[in-house]
Amino acid sequence: MQLVLATNNPHKIEEIRALLAALPITVLTRDDFLEFPDPEETGITLEANAEIKARAILEATGWPALADDTGLEVDALDGAPGVYSARYAGPTASYADNCTKLLEVMRDVPGERRTARFRTAIAIAWSVDEVEWVDGEALGAITTEPRGASGFGYDPVFFYPPLQKTFAEMSADEKNVVSHRGRALAAAVERIERRLTLSS
Repeated sequence: MQLVLATNNPHKIEEIRALLAALPITVLTRDDFLEFPDPEETGITLEANAEIKARAILEATGWPALADDTGLEVDALDGAPGVYSARYAGPTASYADNCTKLLEVMRDVPGERRTARFRTAIAIAWSVDEVEWVDGEALGAITTEPRGASGFGYDPVFFYPPLQKTFAEMSADEKNVVSHRGRALAAAVERIERRLTLSS
């Protein structure tokens, strides 16, 4: 089986590759194709955006495609930034810009009200007529300042209580076990393994 990762984000590619490494499949990325679309994420849910990306890459490459969309949902902000997490500070915002804006907006929010969750929705487009979805969640809290130098996105400001670390203070192996994307991909692996069994 060949499966295309429907993302142009090198950090996501690295994380997803690691989590799919044990499967007897060939994982393809944007580097394996001369043309690789970057579809506009016009969905109003994480699931819709993941499907948009998976379908676009399936149609462009002819191979089954796996796409994810991830959002940080902060309780004190009524679930924001949510589906707009990647562009919270503007359409060309950097990871640091988004974290800075979030900390500024949260500046006067007391510790007990800084709860948040990361959510990842994954769509696997097996064909034009068949798409499967899985998701994963990690519960935590927003820090008052960035901590750690690993990871990407909001990792430096997302504190995970069971390990007493932000995601950016964790090793890649630690994060892959407990993160939203790790949990969603674990569910995706089960779907892929089932598919492999059915096709053998």
